[in-house]
Amino acid sequence: MKIAIPREQTPHDQRIPMIPSDVKRLVQRGAEVEIETKMGESSGYSDNAYESEGAAVSRDRHRLLSGADVVVRLHKPPIEEITLLKEKSIHISHLDPFREKEILDALIAQGVSAVSIEMIPRITRAQKMDALSSQASIAGYVAVITAAEKLNKIFPMMMTPAGTITPSRVFIIGVGVAGLQAIATAKRLGARVEAFDTRPVVEEQVQSLGAKFVKIDLGETGETHGGYAKALSEEQIRLQRQEMAKHCAAADVVITAAQVFGKKAPLIVTGEMITSMKNGSVIVDLAAESGGNVEGTVAGEEVVINGVTILGLANAAGHAAGHASQMYSSNLLNFITEFWDDDAKRLNLHLDDEIIKGCLIVHEHTIFSESLKEFMQRR
Repeated sequence: MKIAIPREQTPHDQRIPMIPSDVKRLVQRGAEVEIETKMGESSGYSDNAYESEGAAVSRDRHRLLSGADVVVRLHKPPIEEITLLKEKSIHISHLDPFREKEILDALIAQGVSAVSIEMIPRITRAQKMDALSSQASIAGYVAVITAAEKLNKIFPMMMTPAGTITPSRVFIIGVGVAGLQAIATAKRLGARVEAFDTRPVVEEQVQSLGAKFVKIDLGETGETHGGYAKALSEEQIRLQRQEMAKHCAAADVVITAAQVFGKKAPLIVTGEMITSMKNGSVIVDLAAESGGNVEGTVAGEEVVINGVTILGLANAAGHAAGHASQMYSSNLLNFITEFWDDDAKRLNLHLDDEIIKGCLIVHEHTIFSESLKEFMQRR
């Protein structure tokens, strides 16, 4: 079975799908791995590094894709390249299927079995394949480091002959994987950290990292079966904003990481809340690419409103491309080896497996994912 790894076509993102040491492990299992030339260059890996681990290097992108049994990528494929894929081949990457109907239709027409890596279910067995979590962890770290660089203060308390410097105050909204890593990073840098999430169940995790959990009585909230926060009602959003305004006003840094899977990010920090914040404070919006949690956020840009700097941090994990690539590569490797048949030396998608049921979105010219079917029926 031939596994093809094309070079990513997104100029602003230096991450790559797979590193040489993981390619070696696939070759050892009997896979024929072929990469496009310079595929690993943006993260510091030469073609020779892959060849020394048993991979072939191709300079013909079209031939690479059309001859592959399995294609693995980081980003969703360009529409024009889907027609190059073999019928019944397997395509694995981020696909954003709830918002990319054109790509979905093209995959169906081509007869490709498409795995959406971000839809791997959040169950214990699949943790090692969970690319959303691995990349979110990097993003949470990057958010804090970026905020620390922009803030005109230092994070830790310092006692000096010139006087005592009080620690900066950091308020984190949304305590998923990114939020938890942001808490841990801000604490390591010496900040005083508060955090809020609509799911009371995360309070213990927040406290275990040394931060204060902000409690807001919103009535019935919780999380979905997949571990994501449930969408709030309009009244719950109003109550949440009212209480959070006080904590934003006291903060030097606010980091928002609240997202609802498959939907536009909820607006949490309003313009009115921003005007109450201190001049020189910083907001980092990790949900910028899905609509933003902050009024005035522009994805990939820095905006200043009333003396408050708002960073619409796009491609946050890509700011630490080396380690982000290492983690994503491991996620792909773990997925492939989980369903690898050593005797046949091929990838077998077991259609009755819980993981495959969650992430296989297209199979045999039709939508396979039940959640995606339900979504399409509601449109």
